[in-house]
Amino acid sequence: MKIILRTTVDALGRAGDVKDVKDGYARNFLLPRRLAEPATPAALKYWEKGKEKRRQQVQAEVDAARALAEKLAGVSLTFSVPASEEGKLFGSVGRAEVLKSLKAAGYDVPRGSVRLETAIKTTGEHEVELRLQPEVAAKVKVTVSARE
Repeated sequence: MKIILRTTVDALGRAGDVKDVKDGYARNFLLPRRLAEPATPAALKYWEKGKEKRRQQVQAEVDAARALAEKLAGVSLTFSVPASEEGKLFGSVGRAEVLKSLKAAGYDVPRGSVRLETAIKTTGEHEVELRLQPEVAAKVKVTVSARE
């Protein structure tokens, strides 16, 4: 089924892209959540009108993300968390804590950009990826130490 994306969808494309997806994915996920619409001739004509404006907007967003990624390149976050003698945390350091720490340090990072497969549950140094745009990523060093 041919669809036009209304918003950016991870691993699929950006707003205005025309994609060919499986019928079930479109009917059960994309269309009910209003992430896409069927690619009818009228819809294609409508989306074609704003193509240049969207391209400029995307380029501006990517440029801003690249500038933020350069600023974040040398950032190191430190967390002091209660931990056992073996270095296992009594809790964890997750996405929310990393995001809150970055905001406190003065970096305006989008909410869904922190990529952690699982929460950090051990002391030591860890690397956390920040996906600022689909083609722009930054890595932040997170140091977790045991609190006395």
